[in-house]
Amino acid sequence: MTLAEPKFSLNGKLALITGGSRGIGAAAVRMFAGAGARVAFNYLRAKTEAERLVQECGAERCHAVQADLTGTAGAEALVRAAVGRFGALDALVVNHGIWLGDDAAIDQMSDEQWHTTLAVNLDSSFALIKHSVAQMKLQGNGGNIVLVSSTAGQRGEAGHCDYAATKGALISMTKGLSTELAPFGIRVNCVAPGWVQTDMTADTLNDPERSKKVFAAIPAGRVGTPEEIAAPILFLCTRHAGFITGEVLNVNGGAVLVG
Repeated sequence: MTLAEPKFSLNGKLALITGGSRGIGAAAVRMFAGAGARVAFNYLRAKTEAERLVQECGAERCHAVQADLTGTAGAEALVRAAVGRFGALDALVVNHGIWLGDDAAIDQMSDEQWHTTLAVNLDSSFALIKHSVAQMKLQGNGGNIVLVSSTAGQRGEAGHCDYAATKGALISMTKGLSTELAPFGIRVNCVAPGWVQTDMTADTLNDPERSKKVFAAIPAGRVGTPEEIAAPILFLCTRHAGFITGEVLNVNGGAVLVG
């Protein structure tokens, strides 16, 4: 008997992906568009990259919105822009985030760094989920939410407690929201990447001494690619993941093993 290959189709679905101009976000935009979805994504400063991505995917299928996701103020307008462009919202991927500066010991970390990291990584995530869920409930057809956390949210990250705190909070939100929103047909899952080759990690991975420590902690012996994170995100938004909610999917080359 020949087994049918699963087709990860999102034909007719509308998605909003944050931080979509580069790295994991851009890979997700390409994959979602390739799977048949229409995709809105935001960028902050990378206008050239955003415009290039829209051109690559096609303006009829892809829409870029300039939006500052620091704090809660910009989230509702971004959700409204996505709905206004494509008419609905079926999937939200919360991918954006920041990792500020070099290692900072807790007794040396500034209040500004702490509050800035929380404002971008956590406060805006709350607001995006809030307004996206309101739209999904209004439509009455369920939906999918995928939060992008990190291995730092599971094991912590020395010298980056601000970042680790936000990523751990996203995991807790996944657990709580999956239960809260299941009666509405809205599934909430999380993808937790390890080290991935992106602009955000370039400084560390290009430093011989620091990268040596990174690679030593990854059993697979390498860092991931943006596409290797985007593919599980896509899967979680398809019908093939229809009975999965509240899950934290680790994509880290074996660096953190939890279950």
